[in-house]
Amino acid sequence: MPGDAWRLTDIVTVPDVVGLPMEEARKVAGAAGVVLTQPDSDGPPLAALTWPGDFLVTGQTPGVGTRLWRWDSVVVSWRAVNGGDGAGVREPRRPIPSQDTFAAPLPGSETETG
Repeated sequence: MPGDAWRLTDIVTVPDVVGLPMEEARKVAGAAGVVLTQPDSDGPPLAALTWPGDFLVTGQTPGVGTRLWRWDSVVVSWRAVNGGDGAGVREPRRPIPSQDTFAAPLPGSETETG
């Protein structure tokens, strides 16, 4: 790449990571010699935005086959799988379980069998 003779690294080819789960896409990108990043360079790192949870890569820039310097960035877009954010259900269970649902009988109590 002209004008970048000062770089002491080799040139790599951008892999196709669209359609892959985020964790797998990171591994594929790393094996190819590039780093996945989010679109906002001033924002939090990609890992902070996609953890915990399951996310699918929906787009990438530059495209597949582009030649970059090793460890240059590939910007990706993504979406949550199943529409969730990985934080789990936050609402209380309805109806609320009774207090003795999971209680074990105390040794020597009348309800103890044996």
